[in-house]
Amino acid sequence: MHVPGSSGVLPPAYPDRAAWGTASKLRAWQAEALTLYMETNPRDFLAVATPGAGKTTFALTVAAELLQRRQIDRITVVTPTEHLKVQWAEAADRAGIAIDPAFAGRRGKTNQDFTGVAVTYAGVAVNPLAFRVRTERFKTLVILDEVHHGGDALSWGEGVREAFEPAARRLCLTGTPFRSDDNPIPFVTYEHGPDGQLRSKADYTYGYGHALRDHVVRPVIFMSYSGEMRWRTKAGDEVAARLGEPLTKDLTAQALRTALDPTGEWMGAVLAAADKRLTEVRRHMPDAGGLVISGDQNSARAYAKTLREITGEAPTVVLSDEKAASKKIAKFSADESRWMVAVRMVSEGVDVPRLAVGVYATPTSTPLFFAQAVGRFVRARKRGETASVFVPSVTRLLSFAAEMEVERDHVLGRKNTGEDGDIFALEDDLLKKANEAEGASDELDAKFEALGSDASFDRVVFDGGDYGTGGDQASDEELDFLGLPGLLEPDQVRDLLRKRQAKSIAAQKKSQRGTNEREDPTPTELATHEQIALLRRELNGLVAAWHHRTGQPHGVIHNDLRRKLGGPAAAQASSTQLKERIELIRDWASQRRA
Repeated sequence: MHVPGSSGVLPPAYPDRAAWGTASKLRAWQAEALTLYMETNPRDFLAVATPGAGKTTFALTVAAELLQRRQIDRITVVTPTEHLKVQWAEAADRAGIAIDPAFAGRRGKTNQDFTGVAVTYAGVAVNPLAFRVRTERFKTLVILDEVHHGGDALSWGEGVREAFEPAARRLCLTGTPFRSDDNPIPFVTYEHGPDGQLRSKADYTYGYGHALRDHVVRPVIFMSYSGEMRWRTKAGDEVAARLGEPLTKDLTAQALRTALDPTGEWMGAVLAAADKRLTEVRRHMPDAGGLVISGDQNSARAYAKTLREITGEAPTVVLSDEKAASKKIAKFSADESRWMVAVRMVSEGVDVPRLAVGVYATPTSTPLFFAQAVGRFVRARKRGETASVFVPSVTRLLSFAAEMEVERDHVLGRKNTGEDGDIFALEDDLLKKANEAEGASDELDAKFEALGSDASFDRVVFDGGDYGTGGDQASDEELDFLGLPGLLEPDQVRDLLRKRQAKSIAAQKKSQRGTNEREDPTPTELATHEQIALLRRELNGLVAAWHHRTGQPHGVIHNDLRRKLGGPAAAQASSTQLKERIELIRDWASQRRA
């Protein structure tokens, strides 16, 4: 089979940075998916590939092959945002395919120089009949980018179905096939699973865990920050709570909102820590950039002002209703400036390969949005690059961070009771509702007042495990973790984090005993309360990850570990027993991956 522009198939990752959508050779997964596509010759094909893996290059290669074989005459690319239309057109042009990103359905026709058009899901929903007429006139390949957006609203789904039902070919792409609701995704096949529920069925899947092992994406280190929050409720009551401690849903939301308040100390401290991390990363990646994902425009401008005070350099500010937003993103992608602050616009699909440090500063806490946001930092350019994302110490967000490698499907008809312990079943709002407005309502602002906040380093989350014992802002432990090298392989990251954690625990024990006492080099059978808590937390995170990977209940997994290794329940287990169980479940994960 001929692959356009390809003289062979590379190993899983490019040896050097490749321009987006212009790779002259295919990654192993892209070649495998292309072979499958051409052999099966399907009308509908769903490719699920983790953000940063190269879905666009795969889709454009399919398009070029179908055009060459005269199996299609025209291409229609459907994207979630206006900016992505331009990005697709530029990538296609570099691949030798002319795409018109300014096409509007009401015009009906486009310049004959173009082989295809790029439109948004919203644009299709406005006038689906016009797109249907165009689709019927030509043998059309429809590329539905981030196809899960086709279920965002009833009008969007119906519009996509109406417009592209006559298409000769439909290629659906997504990095996050799950959704917060049970609106079916157009042109996606659903099959009954063992539990009787309908689940989306991908024709080809390339998950984050697989891509990480292939060095196609970067490992992500999550830096978590806690702190004391104070706010006044709409009833006039003053409340104080620590971010990350067990709280009700409402109190957690209010504590998070207090932390993200631009006038509080928490955001300033976290932005300063993130900038320190960026400085360390830039020792190994001189052009590395940082991105702050804000929840609203006012906060974005305020965060940008704080960053300017910290760095002495004005960051790029991207607001999604700005006409120049796409040009700003393109300029930032090409230069070597330090920071960009954006409101949602860079949460999905936008490609800035040099992004290596992120700050998650939005109250949106759906797994879909989180996965898309983190996906902005994982695109690998060369071996060893690592990404760092700073997050508030909110249980929900830390659970998402620990579940990076879990592959999920869209489930129809699921009751969101949370009884099975599935973190994705605990969502309270649909993604659309969470993102339907960039600014908080005036009424809500009038009833809520953030009174003050401070930040403290909590822990590091990596590969399902937790590291660190927590510390004050600018503590030795925080600075130690912020100083992790910017070029490390995943195994090196894990080993170094364990050493840092051991160092932190030893320093904490020494401090508790007093500086005048000599430290006993002989490890004790039972660790301190802090050691036990850390080990239990790491074990529980790994058990949760194994649960989502295998479907086994948490209790069954814990019992399997005890049956193989002996010992009491985790609550009574010694540090040695907990470490043995952690190593065993990591071995299980490695064997399953292999």
